Amino acid sequence: MPCFLDHSAPDFEQAFTSLLNAKREDSPDVDAAVAGIIADVRTRGDAAVIALTEQFDRIALTPQTMRLSAEEVAQAAGEVPTEVRAALETAAARIRAYHARQMPEDAAWEDEAGAKLGWRWTPVDAAGLYVPGGLATYPSSVLMNAVPAKVAGVGRLAMVVPTPGGALNPAVLAAAQIAGVDEIYRIGGAQAVAALAYGTETIAPVDKITGPGNAYVAAAKRRVFGKVGIDMIAGPSEILVIADAANDPDWIALDMLSQAEHDESAQAILITDDAGFGRAVAAAIDKRLETLERRAIAGPSWRDYGAVITVPNLDIAAELSDRIAPEHLELCVADPEGLSAKITHAGAIFLGQWTPEAIGDYVGGPNHVLPTARSARFSSGLGVLDFLKRTTLTQMTPASLGAIGPAAETLAISESLEAHGLSVRARLNRLND
Repeated sequence: MPCFLDHSAPDFEQAFTSLLNAKREDSPDVDAAVAGIIADVRTRGDAAVIALTEQFDRIALTPQTMRLSAEEVAQAAGEVPTEVRAALETAAARIRAYHARQMPEDAAWEDEAGAKLGWRWTPVDAAGLYVPGGLATYPSSVLMNAVPAKVAGVGRLAMVVPTPGGALNPAVLAAAQIAGVDEIYRIGGAQAVAALAYGTETIAPVDKITGPGNAYVAAAKRRVFGKVGIDMIAGPSEILVIADAANDPDWIALDMLSQAEHDESAQAILITDDAGFGRAVAAAIDKRLETLERRAIAGPSWRDYGAVITVPNLDIAAELSDRIAPEHLELCVADPEGLSAKITHAGAIFLGQWTPEAIGDYVGGPNHVLPTARSARFSSGLGVLDFLKRTTLTQMTPASLGAIGPAAETLAISESLEAHGLSVRARLNRLND
């Protein structure tokens, strides 16, 4: 059953630390297998990808059929019900508008020495989007990955999506169409990551790979990092709700189950200043689990990793939240803005009882690709900046080099880098001719 912790209990710190350190991820040792797959793709290209796709996804491809044609995409996307298409377009528009505000500005100025300095932002040339296939397919994730890339100005966006048994997901393809994905390949797994990173005869390599996947995909992303950029290594979903007794227990229960239903290793935690309310939420979760469609997933998640923590006040709730550094944080309290100001580490914060986390998954506007496993302590969710690079600009004049060049020469000499110093001195000497 889920754990119930009371901040006033003498063993609270030990129990809370155990909760933080509990290993939730099923991490089979797949690295050796992934290394072999990547090496095979690098050596044999299309042939390796085709063989591995037939082995794992039970679909026979050729170099000509790896990529979905525009006609296939249009036909599948056309099968999406009108209301679903409209919802995807609403979500895409809101995601696009939110991320457009993230675009940074170039800058240039002249400093007191007369040097001209600045920076400029440019997009990566090509990005690869990994989309999971099989039982769980998420068109919303296509939008969350592809729209920021396009807002950033990425010229080429290639999507890979496994199609077990050849089955296509119309909503995923409709989302790709709406977001402006340029190429779609019906491949998945570590072989798809390798193909995006190193290229094959059919698939041109990309500069950055984003998107979630299983343990093999995560291991492949780790291995290709450096050859290409990656977004993050995402773990199981998680939600922390801080709520007072002025909430409907069933609402909070549903919010927590919205993450528990993702994965048996997902985690839902409630922190409240009212022990009775905590018990009421737990009871509401149990009741909902009797009929929830994904109870076979949400049930084990709640049983094995769920928690209810009672605290004496919301200031302590904020302190505990920062230690958890949750992926998703709901603040269902009287003053959510005030409590939010006391919290530093969270992937995304949802303010007030009328803002369920599920809004953020679909149509809120901010990105739902977020740091997990306490990595919100040092990283951010996916955004436009993930698809941009900053290039610095420096221009010296004879006068500005004369002003600051001697300091550069001194530092070069102190580091025993003679040519560095001489490259500056040669110009300084010219100034004195």
